[in-house]
Amino acid sequence: MSQDSPGPAVAFADVTKRYGDAVAVDAVSVAIAPGSFVALVGSSGSGKSTLLKMINRLVEPSGGRVTIGDEDVTQAEPYLLRRRIGYVFQNIGLFPHMNVAENIAIGLRIAGDASGADGASARVTELLELVDLPAAFARRMPGELSGGQRQRVGVARALAPAPGLMLMDEPFGALDPVTRDQLGTSIRALHDRLGLTTIMVTHDMAEALLIADRVLVMERGRIVADETPRDLIAGKGGAAADALVAVPREQSRRLRDLES
Repeated sequence: MSQDSPGPAVAFADVTKRYGDAVAVDAVSVAIAPGSFVALVGSSGSGKSTLLKMINRLVEPSGGRVTIGDEDVTQAEPYLLRRRIGYVFQNIGLFPHMNVAENIAIGLRIAGDASGADGASARVTELLELVDLPAAFARRMPGELSGGQRQRVGVARALAPAPGLMLMDEPFGALDPVTRDQLGTSIRALHDRLGLTTIMVTHDMAEALLIADRVLVMERGRIVADETPRDLIAGKGGAAADALVAVPREQSRRLRDLES
């Protein structure tokens, strides 16, 4: 399961989202290169999740244009657009009355996959292996799984239609630190292996610095920093970015003090 070419480019052109008098996203223009892993970081209410959801039209912009490759996202019906995009979010959203295999294959079934039951079963097995879960998990119910295991199933479900673009909205927020770190490493490995374009929203700057190629820092609906992790650590992102970087930096210093 791999792609011959990287995932698509994504671009925002003067994109704005208003809720009455409140501006959630304020005239954002940014281009994301094919095959890149980009993290959107910012405090609560900065606009990062709203910006992400305008890509798959879970939120419609008040103005501006969003494109995937050369195509405006409004050129396709939302349900058809979403079939081409993997989407993973914090609450996972597995159907509790369906087993793991049924949850993973639901997108294929809705899309009318023509490979039949045997093909769907083989695809589920392939996807479980891809997210480091045993094939026997296919028969388990979501309630029998840990939080990390459920999130891996959510990732497998998002990958089932073989999308080139993966959107992730606080995917690890409800997980314990060890599971969160393991899943972050796994997601980065999947991104590289499958040649995806991945855009991940997180409030955790350490997570963004360790996983992403590029970090966009949002504040009050605008992108106030657009740098590589190395440049952010070097202090090149400005005041808002520096404040976010200061948190893991201070934690690291305190841990070093404890060790000494």
